[in-house]
Amino acid sequence: MPLVRLFSPRLRAATAAALLPACLLAAPLALAAPQPPAPAQALTRQAVAAYDAGAFEAALRDFAKAAEQGNRLAQFNYAMMLLRGEGTPVRPQEALVWLRRAADNDMTHAQFTFGELYEHGELVPRSLESANEWYRRAAEGGHVQAQVELATNYFTGRGVARDYGKAFQWYSRAASAGDGGAQYIVGSYYERGEPGVVEKDIEQAKIWYARSASHGDPGALAKLRSLLEQGLKDKAKANPKGAGAM
Repeated sequence: MPLVRLFSPRLRAATAAALLPACLLAAPLALAAPQPPAPAQALTRQAVAAYDAGAFEAALRDFAKAAEQGNRLAQFNYAMMLLRGEGTPVRPQEALVWLRRAADNDMTHAQFTFGELYEHGELVPRSLESANEWYRRAAEGGHVQAQVELATNYFTGRGVARDYGKAFQWYSRAASAGDGGAQYIVGSYYERGEPGVVEKDIEQAKIWYARSASHGDPGALAKLRSLLEQGLKDKAKANPKGAGAM
């Protein structure tokens, strides 16, 4: 997982050392939501530049200074470098401390990362309940992947009581934020309807399948075509003379 920051293409493309669990290696980059200027912003940028240049010890030092001053991106990046052993021997327990500081500093990607750690039992005891609580915090802050994870856990009853209504709410938020998979699922909700949650609405289903298909989902495209074809058939049955004239 790359260090989280806003400035450098090289750092965005950086991959983790073997120290990070597979669940974190697969996690996408998440940028912090807009907020007032962060403390130690210049120092954090300096740390990013050092990291890009391969000067890990200097980057680690500057991230540490910025983290102490309360910069949440620096706190997260510092934690990741400690986990990877970049510019320092591996220090997992200290990394967890800084990851927690970033999470408590409302960095949604740090909160999501804690959810992943608890879900898979990496560096912390495995706890689906704790995982969902961290996913919820990140999801409420707008972290799309956390919204999808939380929705899926509500849908399947994984670590929480099964609740199709809450699942739909979180899938809808992720779908509105542009997640193609969530858009497909919202489309399927509207296609079939769910008692007490959402009424069947084929037009809405088409809209969401179309949005998902625009992300390249072949299943969504197939669903959209099927609904469009069924709509034409239904019109033909309702107006056989008009269909014959066509």
